[in-house]
Amino acid sequence: MLETGEATPNVTLVDADGGAFPLSRYSGQKLVVYFYPKADTPGCTNEAKDFTELAGEFSAAGVTVIGVSKDKPARLAKFRDKYGLSVLLASDEEGAVCEAFGTWVEKSMYGRTYMGIARATFLIDATGVVRHVWPKVKVKGHAAEVLEAAKAL
Repeated sequence: MLETGEATPNVTLVDADGGAFPLSRYSGQKLVVYFYPKADTPGCTNEAKDFTELAGEFSAAGVTVIGVSKDKPARLAKFRDKYGLSVLLASDEEGAVCEAFGTWVEKSMYGRTYMGIARATFLIDATGVVRHVWPKVKVKGHAAEVLEAAKAL
């Protein structure tokens, strides 16, 4: 997983409307990039709603928030529209972004191991350097904690 002080990888994502964009589009801006396992599941929904609730404050602090999963863009669009989400949702269907950030990991549930996205968040400064990493996110209160760190950046 990327660590504090490392440069953000130059990766390309696809937004919920199917448009591809390089993460470098946000060069010169502060970013929060959070990874979540699957759209429209309880924890992921609560996390997206929490970031959306604080979107105005993130914007006022000059921070763009991007949520990344391996869901198809059409699923992300439905997720966004269903809950009125205002954060940018991005698809990483091929997994290249998850690999670059180190969030594609082995997980286990009920004695079964499988590969999946680790719920993790990265705070990136305007020069593209990772300034804070939350590697094992607990959803409750997380967006507010990230906002406070972003304001201090």
